[in-house]
Amino acid sequence: MTKGPYRGPNRTPGRACRGGGALLLVLLTACDTVDGVRNELRDLTPHETYAEALAAAGLANTRLARAWHDAARRALPSAPVVTPPYEEEGVFFADQPEARAYRLRLRRGQELQVRVALDSTRSGRLFLDVFRLPDDSARAPLPLVSGDSARGLYRLVASRTADYAVRLQPELLVDGRYTLSLAVDASLAFPVEGRSTRSIQSVFGDPREGGRRSHHGVDIFAPRWTPVLSASDGVVARVRETPIGGRVVWVRDADAPQSLYYAHLQQQTVREGQRVRRGDTLGFVGNTGNARTTPPHLHFGVYVRGRGPVDPWYYLWRPDRTPPARTAPLDALGAWTRTAGPGLRL
Repeated sequence: MTKGPYRGPNRTPGRACRGGGALLLVLLTACDTVDGVRNELRDLTPHETYAEALAAAGLANTRLARAWHDAARRALPSAPVVTPPYEEEGVFFADQPEARAYRLRLRRGQELQVRVALDSTRSGRLFLDVFRLPDDSARAPLPLVSGDSARGLYRLVASRTADYAVRLQPELLVDGRYTLSLAVDASLAFPVEGRSTRSIQSVFGDPREGGRRSHHGVDIFAPRWTPVLSASDGVVARVRETPIGGRVVWVRDADAPQSLYYAHLQQQTVREGQRVRRGDTLGFVGNTGNARTTPPHLHFGVYVRGRGPVDPWYYLWRPDRTPPARTAPLDALGAWTRTAGPGLRL
């Protein structure tokens, strides 16, 4: 499996959106503004590079090229909402430029996996773009992952809760059958061996100390001495003992601007500066620190650079990845058919 190429600049985004009421509206607008700036400064996607090549060759005003541009432009606003896991098979025709798009909602920390394949009668590229859609429809969508292979697997971890869109479009005069599958998964490995989100008994935001503070992570309950595993590749930043967290380990994530926090360990087994891989043992479940009166558990937190603590739930939750069984016959897929009757719903 390959990670889809990221075609934008490697820049740290602005402070993430949060708040309520009027403040939330202001911050959402600010986030759209940040996306607008990123859109102006990023590199061209393969789709955009191809469009510029058409213009440079003097082909931009041909009938087919105009139809191709119009199809790409119309696809995102008219994209149907889908819920992963989702699979589709379809056909592109060489003399009818089309683009297909799909809209879905992702929560911060979820990983979107897009698998595409195009079986064509001639060699050609299939452009794939994954966009984050702005809250203000007057602003342009921000492409986050792009590619131009006729076959591949692309991944995107949602850095914020928002609507996203996936668009497929082949280059001009390329036809063939395509398959598309969309799946959503956890972006982090589960940090307690043999456990899942069913073992979480205290969630992000729960009140603490009579409501004077809120819970900045999730508590995963397991027997004492159950191995605590690194949820990502990274570097151990701190190995400490504190009055609240007890024996703790901090790991800087190698793949995202965030740090992962493991607290109440019975024992730590790593040292500061050590590189760890996903699944490596960092220590063992305990109840040190202010958890001495509770059963053994791991307090796990995600701290995003510039944002602070965020809810780890969707970083860890693994939804069903099996698409529902197809119920429609596919014998006529890609063929012309004549229908009879007063109406037909597709």
